[in-house]
This record gives sequence, C-alpha cells and structure tokens, in this order.
Amino acid sequence: MARIDHYHDPDAPTANSIRVAVSAFVLDDANQLLMIRRTDNDLYAIPGGGLDPGETVTQAAVREVQEETGIDIEVTGLIGIYSNPDHVIAYDDGEVRQEFSICFRARPIGGSLRTSSESKEAAWIDQSKLAELTIHPSIRLRIQHGFDNRTEPYYT
Repeated sequence: MARIDHYHDPDAPTANSIRVAVSAFVLDDANQLLMIRRTDNDLYAIPGGGLDPGETVTQAAVREVQEETGIDIEVTGLIGIYSNPDHVIAYDDGEVRQEFSICFRARPIGGSLRTSSESKEAAWIDQSKLAELTIHPSIRLRIQHGFDNRTEPYYT
C-alpha cells in the first residue's frame, strides 16, 4: 500500500483514523543505527510498524524490527511518544492516519541483516552519514532524540 506523509501541510487531508505504531532506535556496538529504506514511500526510517491485537507495544517493536530487518532486539528504554496532529499519513485506500508512534531504545541481540516486503534496504548506518539520506522530518526527530540520550522521554 502506498502512502504519502503530510507534515505541517495546510493542504493535508483530515485524519480519519489513529493506530498505535511503534519504532525502534537500535545501535550496534560500533554506534551505528539500524535503518531501513521503506518500500511504501522510498524514504529511510528506523524500523517499526503497527501494534497487533494480543501484543504489548514492546513485543510489537521486537516483531517489527525482526520482520523488517532480520535483527533480533531487546527493548531497553523509551525515547518518546509522537502524536503530532500536523503529521498525517494518507494511504491509497482512503485512510488518513494521524501520527501516533511510540519510539523505543533497543539493542541488537542476534539475527542476520536482511530486507523484507516492507524494506528494500536494511543497513547499519554511521551517524555521520545520516544527513545524506532522505529521511522524513518526524523520523529525524526520533533519531535526534535517540542520539541525544535524553533523561526523560519526549512526548507531544
């Protein structure tokens, strides 16, 4: 399903749904960030996705990272809760979703890096290379908060 992210766009469609989503800021021992290149909008992002019935938000983060990258993680903390009503995601089926995402800090504990139907690229990226990648501003904010090592979670 194709998607278009509208961020502080006065012409954005009005949201008609909210779904709990999770993402994970995962650093390896070399301080490189686990990133994917999404198949639905061709942007780089940290791995994540929607919460499924019957799972906790941390279980969803573990599952989504494994599905999109092949990497097994352990959630170690909370970076923030992102619910900006000026960020809506329009899907080609007519759904327009208001952002609601919980971003966790995590560490890799196993697995092998690979792509999936949701990720055309999966890689460990050095922080110095992030500026060269096309990353949505809302994801850049999560990444910045992850590298900031904030003592308190961010929330909007």
